[in-house]
Amino acid sequence: MSRFYVTTPIFYVNDAPHVGHAYTALNADAMARWHRLLGSDVWFLTGTDEHGLKVARSAEENGRTPLEQADVNSARFREAWELLNVSNNDFIRTTEPRHHQAVQALLTAAKDNGWIRKGTYEGWYCVGCEAYYDDEDLDDGNCRVHQRPAEHMVEDNWFFALSEFEEPLRQWYEDNPNAVAPDGYRNEALGIINGGLRDVSISRSSIDWGVPVPWDQDHVFYVWYDALINYATAVGYDADSERFARWWPACTHVIGKDILRFHCVYWPAMLLAAGVTDLPDVRVHGFLLLGGEKMSKSGNVTAISPAEMVDEFGVDGFRYSILRDNPFGPDSEFSYENLLTRYNGDLANAYGNLLQRVITVVGKKCDGLGPAPQPNSPLAAVAAASVADATQAWSQTRAALALEATWRLVRETNEYLQANEPWKMEPGAAVNAVMGDAVEALRIATILASPAIPTAAAEAWRRLGLSGTVDQQRVPDDVAWGQYPGGIALVAGEPLFPRIKAG
Repeated sequence: MSRFYVTTPIFYVNDAPHVGHAYTALNADAMARWHRLLGSDVWFLTGTDEHGLKVARSAEENGRTPLEQADVNSARFREAWELLNVSNNDFIRTTEPRHHQAVQALLTAAKDNGWIRKGTYEGWYCVGCEAYYDDEDLDDGNCRVHQRPAEHMVEDNWFFALSEFEEPLRQWYEDNPNAVAPDGYRNEALGIINGGLRDVSISRSSIDWGVPVPWDQDHVFYVWYDALINYATAVGYDADSERFARWWPACTHVIGKDILRFHCVYWPAMLLAAGVTDLPDVRVHGFLLLGGEKMSKSGNVTAISPAEMVDEFGVDGFRYSILRDNPFGPDSEFSYENLLTRYNGDLANAYGNLLQRVITVVGKKCDGLGPAPQPNSPLAAVAAASVADATQAWSQTRAALALEATWRLVRETNEYLQANEPWKMEPGAAVNAVMGDAVEALRIATILASPAIPTAAAEAWRRLGLSGTVDQQRVPDDVAWGQYPGGIALVAGEPLFPRIKAG
């Protein structure tokens, strides 16, 4: 059995989750669900990043200890992902003992291999990014991400010899051209490497909120070099070598483009320094924008809570719309109007209406029993093309294209019914042929749609009277035309996706 280990970034606990975070989590969730449909053994990790100066300052502003602040906001992320039906197997917190153990072990291995050395850091630091920057990385002294002044710092630190990994990283990307996708982000990672790498500070002595450096009691590890290791912690690094060997070669990180440098340059170099030669794949998406600006709690744009959108569109309505309208890779604009249009058009009018129409006509013309499909149905070729296109798109982490391919089958089936008008036919072979085709097309579309709308797909599966559950189906076998046996009672119900009027 193939394995698929997928991760989100661990989200920073200085504030509450917003729909930008949800976009990353839902893309990873859809990938995990798709790979389960393929029959893969899947492990899906998310969690929270809880150390560093930003958390310490945020806690102080709120009259809390750093751990109290982390507890409050980590719970918010856990609750948000539960609300959105995110199917993670594990939720990691960087304050957990298992993580401290893994961080100390991996960075000690890098030190023992000669890649971590003592030095003095002098330069610029952005608290919002928890990142060090050179003069050329700033705009008039301001961080380009947060548009706020960076702080000048001088501090004795432990340094990672990143500069000595230029050629190993360059060779890795040459040997593994699909390691970072889409291609533009691979080119960006190579651009950073080819532009020359400098050694980086990985510890702080001016704060104590972090993982202690085991060989220097006056230092804690700087947040990024603690946080990145969570991916290894969760699958047993230094704790269960057999489990780590089982999962690590199958690892895929889903991230936003603002943390590309850390995941595509620093992290693989750290792994190589510790003697881990199997490096993860990285899938990178752009920013979710509001009014042309990045959505961020720490920026100038007021972020939107996922719960607000769920209250309006339901869980699956929000899941589908955000995946369908925001292609993975480039920046994209998030808006209420887009969600409303997509919800009413694709979910209420197309998919939900198709399910209602099929069950109603079968009830009136076929004694409530879904007929078997025609082997030579004109919808068979449409379904095969949708399956092929959706499969290819999911394999490329392109949820929007996969859903477009799936809804092509939904639209064609609605048009097929409209052209044949089975509601005007007399009971018999002709109406049975049309409705059997429609039920089969709907069955296939429901499987293909399930990574995006798992709850609605499960309910549609039940109403179609099908055995098992939709998430137990397998691609490609169960999406081949002709699997619906016929003679099964369909179950009526309220509309899956009631139309929403613009507010």
